Amino acid sequence: MIQADFTNAHTDLTDPALIARVADIHKRLHHHPDFMCGWVKYPFQVSDAEISEIAEAAQKVREKCSVFIVIGIGGSYLGTIAGVNLLRPPFDEGGTMGNPRIIFAGHHLSSEYYNHLMTVLEDPAEEICVCMVSKSGSTTEPKVIYAIIKEALRKRYGDKLSERITIITDFNQGYLQKEAQDNHIRCFEIPSDIGGRYSVLTAVGLFPLAVAGIDIHAIIGGARQAASVFMEPRLEYNDCYQYAATRYLQSAAGKRMEIFEVYEGNLLYFTEWLRQLFAESECKDGKGLFPAAMQMTTDLHSLGQFLQEGRQDFIETILFVENIEDKIKIPAGVAGNCTSLHCLNDIIRHSVCKAHQKNNTPNILLKISEFSAFTFGELVYFFEKACAMSCYLTGVDPFNQPGVESYKTELKESINSMINSIP
Repeated sequence: MIQADFTNAHTDLTDPALIARVADIHKRLHHHPDFMCGWVKYPFQVSDAEISEIAEAAQKVREKCSVFIVIGIGGSYLGTIAGVNLLRPPFDEGGTMGNPRIIFAGHHLSSEYYNHLMTVLEDPAEEICVCMVSKSGSTTEPKVIYAIIKEALRKRYGDKLSERITIITDFNQGYLQKEAQDNHIRCFEIPSDIGGRYSVLTAVGLFPLAVAGIDIHAIIGGARQAASVFMEPRLEYNDCYQYAATRYLQSAAGKRMEIFEVYEGNLLYFTEWLRQLFAESECKDGKGLFPAAMQMTTDLHSLGQFLQEGRQDFIETILFVENIEDKIKIPAGVAGNCTSLHCLNDIIRHSVCKAHQKNNTPNILLKISEFSAFTFGELVYFFEKACAMSCYLTGVDPFNQPGVESYKTELKESINSMINSIP
């Protein structure tokens, strides 16, 4: 289970008015939810049979391909890549039938990247399957890349192409569900009341994670555990709400950034998902903490200078995994009395905390019990709920992203303008 330590947070959470506001927001989330709050109860609403259906479909894909391409951007891929990097051994890239290599596409438009991807698609030694993930189907980057990849695969698989594709989309909007129906393509639903960045625990994350060989029943089990534990409406007994309230109060006190710090490299992509979750949910109307991320101890030898002596307008949120397989031993005398890498890693974390406390920098320690599919589910739910609580405390809508929509509107107008200018 996730345990939060607020010893060095420098925040008073005993204000009766704050406690009452948190209780009111809890009621709103659970009893009078906004439309896009479907994620709150989803871990209990999704049945074990539905999870098994996803897992069985994923197993068939695993057996069919050596390369599995996930097409999506933002919430359509960040939770998945976070889970893959967290739960797959770092040097196990797959690449065989039954254990495919996972490649992500549609999250940018780099020609160099797709030039190389095309060589994979055209390699006769590889068997390819594709998963298109898009709630609306209209987002430019994945829409374009899906069309390109589909056309390349049509040359290889002909009328068998549909067997190589899985679509995950909202059944009530966009063209993708109709495409799936018309072409007999396997299709899973993104619930209409769950937005992209809150959708990791739906088929959006579960299907590709299952193709990667990860136990999705355990992921949902962890999410159910977190949903039960963080059902507590009282601020003083709910670590999730205490974390949200601490962020809110520190922002109100003048802090402008939250720096997520991880001491295990396979948590780094999880912080990428966190950056989207908090930036798109909270940073509106001139409000919100800018989310950044650092990998320790690597960044201590560069950005650590900023943490210690730069502008002190940030808070630190440290994710630390307690139970690591501690079998890498340090030869005697190399690192004082430290006999293992994990021991040394933990000592460095304590030392960094002590150094930063000289500046009274607020920091929150989130202890994760272990690396597992279960704890991944716990983490996802913890941060989704903390983010929503933090947004409501700040006074912004957690579920829209008008700034992103503004860019999309400008892009569509520019594309149409270019088309109309062609003689």
